[in-house]
Amino acid sequence: MPVADTQGGLVLAERRGAVAVLTFNRPERLNAWTNAMEDEYFDLLLAAEDDPDVRAVVVTGAGRGFCAGADLAGLRNVGDARPEDLARARPRDLPLTLRKPLVGAINGVAAGLGLVEALYFDVRFASTAARFTAAFSQRGLIAEYGSSVLLPRLVGHSRATDLLLSSRMVDAAEAHSIGLVDHLVDGDVLAAAVDYATTLATTCSPTSMAVMKQQLRADVPYAEALRRSEELMLDAFRGPDVSEGVSSFLQRRPPEFPPLPMRTSHVDV
Repeated sequence: MPVADTQGGLVLAERRGAVAVLTFNRPERLNAWTNAMEDEYFDLLLAAEDDPDVRAVVVTGAGRGFCAGADLAGLRNVGDARPEDLARARPRDLPLTLRKPLVGAINGVAAGLGLVEALYFDVRFASTAARFTAAFSQRGLIAEYGSSVLLPRLVGHSRATDLLLSSRMVDAAEAHSIGLVDHLVDGDVLAAAVDYATTLATTCSPTSMAVMKQQLRADVPYAEALRRSEELMLDAFRGPDVSEGVSSFLQRRPPEFPPLPMRTSHVDV
C-alpha cells in the first residue's frame, strides 16, 4: 500500500518527494510511547518499505518532544505482568529491519524507549533543543530492547556505561560530541534531515544501501565480513545498479536506480 498523507492519527505521514516523513503525534504527552502508537508507526514503516516510490524515511516528533519514553500511566500495574502480557505481534526492533534509510530528526527530549527508537535510526539529526536520557535505572528497569548493544556501538563501552547506569540527561551538544547524534542543527532539524534523505533517495542505489545496512547489522568477525563483502561485490557487479551508476557518472546525469524488490521476491536484499 503506498504511503499517503495522513492527519489526526497517533503517527502522521507525509510524502516529500521520494521521502516519507513520519511524525509521532502525542504532543500533549511529549509523544510518550503506547502500544497503539507503536502499531501505527510500524504499519507506516512497512508501508514505506513496500512503496517503490519511497526511497527513504524520516522520523520526528510533534511539538516540543521527540518521544519521552513509555507512557507511565499504562505501567501502574506492571508488577503483575506476565510474559504473554509483554508479547507483541511484531518485534520491538522492527525499525532495524527496514531496508531503506531511516533518518531521525530528533526535535526534543528522547528518553527511555524514545532513546531506543533513536538508536534504531541509521543516521541521527538533532536540534539544539534535543536532550537524551536512558532513564531506565531511575525507573528500576534494565537496558531495554537491544540498547546495551546499540548504544556502545555509537559512543563506546565506557560512555554507554555512564549513560545507562546514571540515567543522566545529555544535551544536544554533548550527544553530538560523543557520537550519539551525527548532525547537530541550529534551526529546522526536520528540513535538514529531509534534505539529507532526499539526497540519498535521488543519488544513491536503493540496493546498495540495503546491502550496506545488512552488512552493518551483521555481528561477524572481520575476516568473515571481508569474505562476505567479496561475494556481495560480485553480486553487485552482476546487477543493474553498478552499470547505471557508472554510466550516469560518465554521462554527467542523475542516476536512475531501480527500486528495491518486494520482500516477497526471491531476491534476498
